[in-house]
Amino acid sequence: MDSIVRGKPQRIAVVGSGISALTASHLLARAGHSIHLFEKESRLGGHTHTHEIQSASGRYSVDTGFIVFNDWTYPNFIKLMDSLGVQSQDSDMSFSVKVEENGLEYNGTSLNSLFAQRSNLLKPSFYGMIRDILRFNRESPQILESGHPDQSLSLKEYLQKHRYRDEFRNHYLIPMGAAIWSASKAQMEVMPIEFFVRFFKNHGMLSVDDRPVWRVIKGGSFSYLAPLSAPFRSGIKTSCEVIALRRTEESCELEFREQDVLKKESFDHVILACHSNQALAILTDPSPAETEILSAISYQANSVILHTDTSVLPDRKLAWASWNYFLPEKNTGPVAVTYIMNILQGIKAPETFCVSLNLDSRIDPSKIVKKMTYDHPVFTPEATQAQSRWSEISGRNRTHFAGAYWGFGFHEDGAKSGIRVAKSFGVEF
Repeated sequence: MDSIVRGKPQRIAVVGSGISALTASHLLARAGHSIHLFEKESRLGGHTHTHEIQSASGRYSVDTGFIVFNDWTYPNFIKLMDSLGVQSQDSDMSFSVKVEENGLEYNGTSLNSLFAQRSNLLKPSFYGMIRDILRFNRESPQILESGHPDQSLSLKEYLQKHRYRDEFRNHYLIPMGAAIWSASKAQMEVMPIEFFVRFFKNHGMLSVDDRPVWRVIKGGSFSYLAPLSAPFRSGIKTSCEVIALRRTEESCELEFREQDVLKKESFDHVILACHSNQALAILTDPSPAETEILSAISYQANSVILHTDTSVLPDRKLAWASWNYFLPEKNTGPVAVTYIMNILQGIKAPETFCVSLNLDSRIDPSKIVKKMTYDHPVFTPEATQAQSRWSEISGRNRTHFAGAYWGFGFHEDGAKSGIRVAKSFGVEF
């Protein structure tokens, strides 16, 4: 990486405060570098967002962004939490689907909940969906073999080529992927099948019984923010929006707005740990490679509501799950899914705390606790190809790029990305 003087403390600006930004800042600050973090919101954490809710029955810490991690595919995040002494507890992961058009409901946790809607016992199409689930779990890992002819296909093309039933595609696989990536049906269908299957295999989702143990941060995900940011706490600026980054051979100049006042400050290096589109907008002189790579990885906004309205859940309580996918009669909009936080976080309360994506019109306004908007990366074929080109732009022109969008879009990917940037400064994790 150019312009990094090994062994010499650098003055580094970090834009953003999600897991990527905080991980890179933590490691670099501990190694003696001077960290100056800029966050446009009034809080740290990005998608790490915990709400302290006071209700008639008590006070509860409820997560609405980052919620769960597991013991298989989050090694860097777990190592980081262990080093900070942050505690976690087991979570209960399950998945349900509610189809408005035909009233279908099921929860895949157990045989009893699978047939929570007893009429499913008499539906040949439901058994056909189960057979396709088992076939996909058995056959799809072959795609990961080098040179497999299906590797370049989209998810939709693969399912059509191998003649999977509509029920399997529309009532199981697409809903599952859409809930995971907060993506629409159309976005899921163009996702590269190799990317999709690699994630499912790594997370034990192609197995009926051999699956990872899922966990949540004890006391809410925001519990790790204070210890992770402790080594550079004095260098944090919140409610401070970065407007522009101008680069020379000698330094990087940030222009930012702090308390409605425009300011400028120079640094040795800048880490853009914000979203890809935000990073590109900040650069005043993006190189052709920066423009091409960052513009290939887009983001979409999802409306998120924390509430206590259980009407958006399956009608049968036996079908309630941690993740509850709702398939509206006209499935042309963004993903619609509801997380039951009592199940995921082990919250013992008479209220059912729900977090719903893109179900605004169906939630009783009197039961809404908080409203948010979160942006999620969209993994198109162009995006997954751009991910492999990180080294073409990161570490050049005194600029470094970090974010979960360089991986599958989750907390482990964010931590891994922050570690990779720190390593480019010669700092090992």
